[in-house]
Amino acid sequence: MTVEHIAAFSDAGEGGNPAGVLLAESFPSEAEMRRIAADVGYSETAFAVPDGAPDRWRVRYFSPESEVPFCGHATIALGAALARHSGEGRYALALNEAEISVEAAATDDGYGAALQSPPTRSKSARPELVDRALALFGYDGDQLEPALPPAEIHAGADHLLLALKDRADLAAMSYDLDAGRALMREYGLVTIMLVHVRGDSAFDVRNAFASGGVLEDPATGAAAAAFAGYLRDRNWPHGNRIHITQGEDMGAKSVIEAEFSNEPGSSIRISGATRDMAADLASA
Repeated sequence: MTVEHIAAFSDAGEGGNPAGVLLAESFPSEAEMRRIAADVGYSETAFAVPDGAPDRWRVRYFSPESEVPFCGHATIALGAALARHSGEGRYALALNEAEISVEAAATDDGYGAALQSPPTRSKSARPELVDRALALFGYDGDQLEPALPPAEIHAGADHLLLALKDRADLAAMSYDLDAGRALMREYGLVTIMLVHVRGDSAFDVRNAFASGGVLEDPATGAAAAAFAGYLRDRNWPHGNRIHITQGEDMGAKSVIEAEFSNEPGSSIRISGATRDMAADLASA
């Protein structure tokens, strides 16, 4: 079994969020998948096995410290791996708690892929959670963007959204990993998503991922889908498509596109470019 190393949501052949992808005839044991994910060291590794039809796969996702129900960037990387090994097109994916799909096709820089997310939902964030999250990052309530109030958002996994008025506050994000891990696990959060509004359909984002043992994620497709659903729930003037720039502040610029209908709760299409990291690994 060989793990492929693929960066998802790359920008012009650079950056993106690295993911491990392992295609196998059957899953290794859970302990082995946890070990492999920890050895790979990326925020997530996707494990996929055939599920009864050539275009259907059963998928599980592991971070270095835990299994997660859904991971967007690892799904985009999986789409590229499936296109390379089994042909371009659409694949149905059975997750632990949802049924989704991914499609991929070759491009000049590698492969482009798009997934259809699980259903979305959002609600106002619990005040005590907001207070504790602000304290974690050293922010105060005056730094929040009033047009996008704090929310608990979901698209296959749970996230806390905090929107910041000042781009410099986003760039200054820092927090204690152990304290962040404890807070996220207490509230069942996969990430805390920090957002700055660049325009009605353009946003700068950082995602703290202490729950998975990673300080920050360079690109987070699951949170992007949940955020798109939140904007739809708030009747934000999104034009049914948003552009997310993430990872720029950590030197790994990533670009995520989200497209969606006006139907509340419906699936979000998340797309981006991928790049094979073999050259990076060879030169390391």
